[in-house]
Amino acid sequence: METKHIQIKDYNYPLPDERIAKYPLSERDSSKLLVYNKGEVSETTFRHIPDHLPKGALVVMNNTRVIQARLHFRKETGALIEVFVLEPAWPEEYQENFLQRGHVAWYCLVGNLKKWKEGSLRRTVTVGGQDIVLSATRGEVHGTSHRIDFTWEGEATWAEILEAMGELPIPPYLNRDTEESDLQTYQTVYSKIKGSVAAPTAGLHFTERVLADLDAHGIEREEVTLHVGAGTFKPVKSEEIGGHDMHTEHIAVRRTTIERLLQHGGEAIAVGTTSVRTLESLYYMGVLASRGEEDLHIPQWMPYEYAQEEAQLTTTEGLEALLSYMERHELEVLQSSTQIIIAPGYDYHIVRMMITNFHQPQSTLLLLVSAFVKGDWHTIYDYALAHDFRFLSYGDSSLLIP
Repeated sequence: METKHIQIKDYNYPLPDERIAKYPLSERDSSKLLVYNKGEVSETTFRHIPDHLPKGALVVMNNTRVIQARLHFRKETGALIEVFVLEPAWPEEYQENFLQRGHVAWYCLVGNLKKWKEGSLRRTVTVGGQDIVLSATRGEVHGTSHRIDFTWEGEATWAEILEAMGELPIPPYLNRDTEESDLQTYQTVYSKIKGSVAAPTAGLHFTERVLADLDAHGIEREEVTLHVGAGTFKPVKSEEIGGHDMHTEHIAVRRTTIERLLQHGGEAIAVGTTSVRTLESLYYMGVLASRGEEDLHIPQWMPYEYAQEEAQLTTTEGLEALLSYMERHELEVLQSSTQIIIAPGYDYHIVRMMITNFHQPQSTLLLLVSAFVKGDWHTIYDYALAHDFRFLSYGDSSLLIP
């Protein structure tokens, strides 16, 4: 069946609320790990994951850091307006945006929009002992979001204002408020680059102890950055996935990472679906670069259209074309974006093993897993449900070896 005609109802399973982990375990690496190895399922504890990975393999992790993206303003009328920052509108580059003083613009979701007809919202926030008045002014509609211009006076950077005023956005299905503990537990221990509005949750199981153990086992590590958007929680509402619009996510990959991938024959073990989407997008960015394209954004359906072409690049050729593009443009870091949808019918190019949590029924992430294990996702999820695994962001994880 053509990928676009996949019925999302075929990717449903019963997930009782009590199986959703509302909080993480006190020790990250004591979570359960399901090991799916060529159709055989077993279980262990996450801290033993290095024993299941081949020596000399390359593990790729997403080092994005979740920002405190929920901002609350109260109008003079008493109405509470929530502004949820999604991605930078000006300056567009994340790190430059966070360092701005005085003015930034972001595309945002606005809660209680009907109560914000006109005028600016204001809130006083204390940063470094100084009181700062932050103003928010609504601009044009951008898809399901609005452009919001934020202005303030003083020396505070936008990053400092978010840190002082924002609330960390935990997933909506946890059905609880963000707590102080989430500020630590909803970040990976290796998170560095601010920009996500949701954590790359497969990475939440890693501890310094497990990372050191990977090194001791001769397993190499690389980091990429994909800023996770709120679209990661967007339900598939169309009957066929051809009617679902994938969200765009921004990625940054160092040139040395692509060189390292080439040293490993273009093969890697991905930590989480965000690393999967980044790595697989790199191959298609190489395809675009080989055609002389300047814009390397990956549209949603490009992989499936490209699969129909007779002459296709090998994984190595794709990565080499991308490296040439970076050398030509004197780039140490590739900044681009991807809208890739990975679903049954997709051919994986780079990812050979995947570490991932258990995803929501009828989600694009479950489609991605199904594509990886050649449709055998029921084996994995039936086992997890029958053996008391915890589900979703704060739940247990799996190692998938197709």
